[in-house]
Amino acid sequence: MKLLHVDASILGVNSISRQLSAAIVKRLRDANPALEVSYHDLGAEPIGHLTGAHLAAAQGVTPEEPLLQQDLALGQKALEDFLAADIVVVGAPMYNFSVSSQLKAWIDRLAVRGKTFRYTDKGPEGLAGGKRVIVASSRGGFYGPQMPTASLDHQENYLRGVFGFFGIADLTFIRAEGVNVSPDQRKAAIEAATAEVGRLAA
Repeated sequence: MKLLHVDASILGVNSISRQLSAAIVKRLRDANPALEVSYHDLGAEPIGHLTGAHLAAAQGVTPEEPLLQQDLALGQKALEDFLAADIVVVGAPMYNFSVSSQLKAWIDRLAVRGKTFRYTDKGPEGLAGGKRVIVASSRGGFYGPQMPTASLDHQENYLRGVFGFFGIADLTFIRAEGVNVSPDQRKAAIEAATAEVGRLAA
């Protein structure tokens, strides 16, 4: 069984989403030592954002720029790693009410017609079902369904939407919320999220 671990925070060792995603992977690995884990740090090694040159290459134009060739290869590997994984663990902090641009760029390389989705006469159909996706989410404030700021959540709502579009129904969020409200709230949020990791089904 293969697990793909992706972190998207730019905060390095100070990142809560990284701390939680690592704990999730450890939990799953302890339960299944034979688990094959691959890792991609989008903060340290980002995939480039899509440009017109990327779209031209996707339509058959041979790229001549060496850096573009390298970036296309990174994007292709990201897609292949995602498709090959049985479990995907994503460290996804909220930045300005949404996901980090690094994570969005990675997702843009996964959203490939004929690979993760297709359009039919009955509407879009996801092609990447059967995976388990676990998202380690960290948010500076409170954006849950009952909060006045719930309408500003374009982070978890987006991830639910895009993974659902890919056909993935087994999606779990482990959330540390309100981490910038106060030191006490930060500590409580991390402790609660870590306890939730410990209850994850292996």
